Amino acid sequence: MAALGHTFPFYAGPKPTFPMDATSATIIMIFLTALATFIVILPGIRGKMRLFWLLRVVTGLFIGAAILAVNFSSEWSVGQVSTNTSYKAFSSAWISADIGLQVGLGGVNITLTGTPVQQLNETINYNEEFTWRLGENYAEEYTKAMEKGLPDPVLYLAEKFTPRSPCGLYRQYHLAGHYASAMLWVAFLCWLLANVMLSMPVLVYGGYMLLATGIFQLLALLFFSMATSLTPPCPLHLGASVLHTHHGPAFWITLTTGLLCVLLGLAMVVAHRMQPHRLKAFFNQSVDEDPMLEWSPEEGGLLSPRYRSVADSPEPQDIPLSEASSTKADCKEAHPEDPDCAL
Repeated sequence: MAALGHTFPFYAGPKPTFPMDATSATIIMIFLTALATFIVILPGIRGKMRLFWLLRVVTGLFIGAAILAVNFSSEWSVGQVSTNTSYKAFSSAWISADIGLQVGLGGVNITLTGTPVQQLNETINYNEEFTWRLGENYAEEYTKAMEKGLPDPVLYLAEKFTPRSPCGLYRQYHLAGHYASAMLWVAFLCWLLANVMLSMPVLVYGGYMLLATGIFQLLALLFFSMATSLTPPCPLHLGASVLHTHHGPAFWITLTTGLLCVLLGLAMVVAHRMQPHRLKAFFNQSVDEDPMLEWSPEEGGLLSPRYRSVADSPEPQDIPLSEASSTKADCKEAHPEDPDCAL
C-alpha cells in the first residue's frame, strides 16, 4: 500500500475539490469579463454621465449574473453536521468528519471531510454530486455510487433522495426545482428585454420588464418554498447527530435580487410619471434640459416619441376674419375650378 500512496489499487480515489461550482464560476467569469470591458471604455465618457453609466452597467450585470448563477447553484437548501460515523460498508471502523448537504434546483451535492483529513491511512475528502435535471437519471447515478464503494454517510444521504425512498424528498425537491428553474429562465428573458428597452427611448417599458424580472424571481422562491414545506421533514441521522437543512445562499441572493428589481422597476415607472426629463437625463437620452417639454407624436410615433421645447414650437398666427375672407374671394376669382378655393 505504501508503494501506491496509501490508496486502494482497484478503487477510484476521491474527486478533487473546487472552492465553488464550476458552472457558477464560469458564469461569474463571463460577467466579470464583460464588466472589465465596460470599465476599459469608461474614460471615454465625459462629465457626470460617467458615474450614471457605470452604475447602470454594474447593476445590470449583477442582476443577470445572479439570475443565471442561482439557477445552476446547489445551495438553495443547505445543512452541515460534525459527527462520528461509520466509514465503509462491512467495516466496523468509525471516523470523525464534517458532513455537508447542499440541495439545488437540479440535484444534490454531498461532502464528507474528515477531521483530521488523514484517517485510517486514507484521505477522507469527498465531494459527490447527484443530479435529476432533464436527461439525468438519479437512480442510475446512485447505483454507480454504490458500485464505486463510496463512504456510508454519502450513500446514506444520497439514498434519501432516490425516487423509491419513503421520505419523498425526490418528488418534493424535484418538483420545486422544476418550477423554480422555469421561473428563473423567464426572469432572465425579462432581464434581457429590459436591457434592450432601456437602450431605446421606451424607458417606461424597460421599467415594466425590470419589474417583471423581480416578480418572476419572487415566484421562483414561492414555488420552491411551497414545494419543500408541503411534506414533513425527513430526519437525517448520521451517527449520534441529526442533519438539519435551511435556506442557503442561493435562496437569499434570489430574494435580494428580486426585491432590487421590483424596487428599481417601480422607481422607473414613478419617475416616468413624475419627472420624465430627469429619467431621460439619467439614461443619457435627454436632448434638452428645459423642463417645458411637449410631445410631438408625428416626429417619432407612439413607441419612439421625440421631444421639443415650447420655445422652438411655431407661434400661432392670428389672421383677421376680413383678411381671410378677401383672400378666399381672390382665390375663387383666379381659380374658379380649384377645389381648395371652395374650402
